[in-house]
Amino acid sequence: MLTDEQKESRVNFSRNFLRRFQTEQNDFLGRIITGDETWVYSLDPETKRQSAEWRDFDEPRPEKVQRKQGALKVIHMNFFDMNGVILRWPIPIGTTINAQYYKKVLQDKLRPAIRKKRPGLLESGILFHHDNAPVHKARAVTDVLAGYKWELLEHPRYSPDLAPCDFHLFPKMKEHLRGQRFETEEDIIQATKVAIKNLDKCSYVTAFKDCL
Repeated sequence: MLTDEQKESRVNFSRNFLRRFQTEQNDFLGRIITGDETWVYSLDPETKRQSAEWRDFDEPRPEKVQRKQGALKVIHMNFFDMNGVILRWPIPIGTTINAQYYKKVLQDKLRPAIRKKRPGLLESGILFHHDNAPVHKARAVTDVLAGYKWELLEHPRYSPDLAPCDFHLFPKMKEHLRGQRFETEEDIIQATKVAIKNLDKCSYVTAFKDCL
């Protein structure tokens, strides 16, 4: 349960977000880049609705597949804006994700991807958003963002429902992957790439407007 302080933080975030949108309109939303990390497993069992099927009254119910403990999994780091995914970065298995690693992704992967796919954003001014994970809040990371002159949008603690990656991109991506079984790390990476490519591009606009 959220404390009164945390609830107030959520309200202030939403008010500030709405206030800026009312002032700047789509120029505000169009400059936001948001990102986060998520696990993608070798098997993500189907939901009850996905696995539902017609069967005769006396036909036995099919056995539901369960994910085994210790199953193969890959962390995917994704960054996107209103126009779609800018960077999809699968993190090699065994990699320690600390502030230095995250900083290198911002420097060596994300910034070049922005320069290639959204060159105008670097000139218009990026509004950067990620959650309050310790890695994201580390001094090494905030110094890089300050050096790039990217404005960091505050995110209230314990509020995944206010993070577009958590309420939009990752659920939709994983919905495409449910029920599939992958044997190798590369299988997971390629399937995730296809799942993201197949997402409706208009839904990225909706993801940001849902924050209002």
